[in-house]
Amino acid sequence: MSYQFPSEEWVAEFKSQINASAAYRAAAATWTYGPVALVVKADPAVGLPDDVGLWLDLDRGVCREARVVDGGEAAKAPFCITGEYPRWKSVMKKELDPIKGMMQKKLELSGQMTTIVKYVNASKELVEAATRVPTKFVDE
Repeated sequence: MSYQFPSEEWVAEFKSQINASAAYRAAAATWTYGPVALVVKADPAVGLPDDVGLWLDLDRGVCREARVVDGGEAAKAPFCITGEYPRWKSVMKKELDPIKGMMQKKLELSGQMTTIVKYVNASKELVEAATRVPTKFVDE
């Protein structure tokens, strides 16, 4: 079974993959900075008429909650990473490292970059968890 990205089903499976990852749990063991939201910008050409936010309530190596929210709600997260749909697809295919993407302005971060940089390994493990979700991209 494949899960369409982005969707409630996809983010639920992402949460499962995060929580099944011993590597993420270790890398993010001291993360106490609150939720992270990932925002896919609207792209009507691929069937995304509005911004879609993926809200991840992360705490000490565990994802306590994961859900789809609108762009306005996502912007309230202490850390919000926003990007175009093709950028997120590149991240999930391991073609774009999210930290490098933020530094190159391919992904936009609201929140403290210095905190994110301290958790580079946790970020990489989140990407690994995302790659384990059987994904059907909306434009394929």
